[in-house]
Amino acid sequence: MNLYRSARAVAGASGSDGEAIDWRSAADAAKAATDPGSVALEPGEAEAYARDVREARAAVRTVSGAEFDVPETVEIQNRHHWIDANVATFERVMGTLEAHTDVFPGVARTINTGTMAVLLGFLGRNVLGQYDPLLLADTPDDDHALYFVRPNILHAAETLDVDPDRFRRWIAFHEVTHAAEFGAAPWLSTHLETRMEDGITALSAGSFDRNAFRELDAAMTVVEGYAELLMDHAFDDEYADLRRKLDARRQGRGPLQTLFRRLLGLGLKQRQYERGKSFFEGVVTASDLETASRVWDQPENLPSQDELDAPRLWLRRVDR
Repeated sequence: MNLYRSARAVAGASGSDGEAIDWRSAADAAKAATDPGSVALEPGEAEAYARDVREARAAVRTVSGAEFDVPETVEIQNRHHWIDANVATFERVMGTLEAHTDVFPGVARTINTGTMAVLLGFLGRNVLGQYDPLLLADTPDDDHALYFVRPNILHAAETLDVDPDRFRRWIAFHEVTHAAEFGAAPWLSTHLETRMEDGITALSAGSFDRNAFRELDAAMTVVEGYAELLMDHAFDDEYADLRRKLDARRQGRGPLQTLFRRLLGLGLKQRQYERGKSFFEGVVTASDLETASRVWDQPENLPSQDELDAPRLWLRRVDR
């Protein structure tokens, strides 16, 4: 980790008029401030990752009844690899905002670049695994990706005092459940992209599209909640202890990390987990897993904000 090199990368931020962030400098600064960690795999470790993904796909297919693929290549990354892979995603999302803004002066661009570098570095040190549907990707061939950040997985397993192989397998199952969702609902990527673009476009024009953000929040709550539902049925081991230890770890974060998590909306993501899981538990209790999967039949089947807190309302609507 080299904080001087990180600061120098931010100070040298450049970019053409209208670019809010120098993305290359942001990535360079994030990596300079972040220990990459090791991807020197132990014998058989690469096959263990691949086996976990294959077995997760088979189990989730059986439970959900959905046909879906996972990426051909499972990427085992260090923290720098993750930053490089995700800076393009951030750039695509922010590009919608930049397209509607006036010219950013150099000082503002430097501040924006520094802020993004800090956030990329924080995420790079904390993300364990990621199913990336590559929203807003320019080329249709780049349809999805699956990443595992090995040094973060090993560090978290050690911190939580859990078996690293079991922990890695749990992460694999969780990310594969997300692949199942996007495979079962080919319209989901477009739905999320449209809501993001509508919300950002409104913000850039000085207004707030409440409906766009409410619909985006509802969709992401369903994505997280359904993943938890599939995990409950597909994972071949109890994992309540893993969830409990992870939650305790989050609660024990210092004030700076807590601030970053709030800035990044990670507290919102935890609420989406809990609210989405409660919604699907209510659906399955009143009906069954097959009925729960009807959320992916069409965009109109996504629950509203009110229905998320009253699953029987959703059941009455979709069962008409």
